[in-house]
Amino acid sequence: MKPPAFRYHAPTDLAEALDALDAVGHDGKVLAGGQSLIPMLNMRLAAPAHLVDINGLAELSYVRTDPGGVAVGALARHAEVEADEAAHAVVPLLRQGLRLVAHPVIRNRGTTVGSLAHADPSGEMTAVLALLGGSMTLARKGATRTVAAEDFFLGPLESCIEAGELAVAAHFPRLPGRTGTEFVEIARRHGDYAMCGVAAAVTVDDDLRILSARAAYLSLSPVPLVLDLTDALIGRTADTADWTDAATLASSSLEPEPDIHATAEYRAQLAGVLTVRALRTATERAASTDPNPTAPSSTGTDERSAR
Repeated sequence: MKPPAFRYHAPTDLAEALDALDAVGHDGKVLAGGQSLIPMLNMRLAAPAHLVDINGLAELSYVRTDPGGVAVGALARHAEVEADEAAHAVVPLLRQGLRLVAHPVIRNRGTTVGSLAHADPSGEMTAVLALLGGSMTLARKGATRTVAAEDFFLGPLESCIEAGELAVAAHFPRLPGRTGTEFVEIARRHGDYAMCGVAAAVTVDDDLRILSARAAYLSLSPVPLVLDLTDALIGRTADTADWTDAATLASSSLEPEPDIHATAEYRAQLAGVLTVRALRTATERAASTDPNPTAPSSTGTDERSAR
């Protein structure tokens, strides 16, 4: 299959890219990794009049870590973020989620920011950004704005990115000390979109009792859904927690839709089972976490050429 005709733009720096996007407006699409856009073009599900290829913007190919979290540039590939040890030390949930994204060949080319901009509610990175309370940086000619995750995702494959804007970076905040995380999902085949996925974050006190517990769900709602499950677990330890209570609380707040892959009832059952698995592992990790870790940092001087 072949895409419809379009005019191709290949800017060499950010200013040139923003000029191009400003000029084409609603008629343009951005090409970064292309792992979602190219199939959509080939199947004629998208037909932009202009394609703005940002792969020449080496300035956006970075993973920068500081004690507050991880900033990922628009051209950082999934595989680069997954392999970054400084990023993993500060935000372990990034690697936990990225290892489940499709297959290695796709992670080698696909970009983390591009996945978020695609706003697929079955995408792992949407759940990660939502659970962490992260944000997206959007740039247009003459202006830049930062949008919180809760305001960024508007619906299936729909974000708040406006015509003429480019998603230039995502920020994943560091969670408090003594916080553990986990990401689990079930798919028909490894690498397929998940029928249900759960990312969890649990914080414990010095006595290893649960202070807070939250979970984000994918493939169950039009946008990534984050639930506060603290009421079912507060004051408990990993050994005394009633995980069934947490699963029941989660299930009562979920309204999955059926499709050709799974019924709504099956998805609800998966959500309960995966909630237990994710929360239990996150709690165990929280209990073994250094309450005052020294965060490694990177300055972003290791920027890579886009490829």
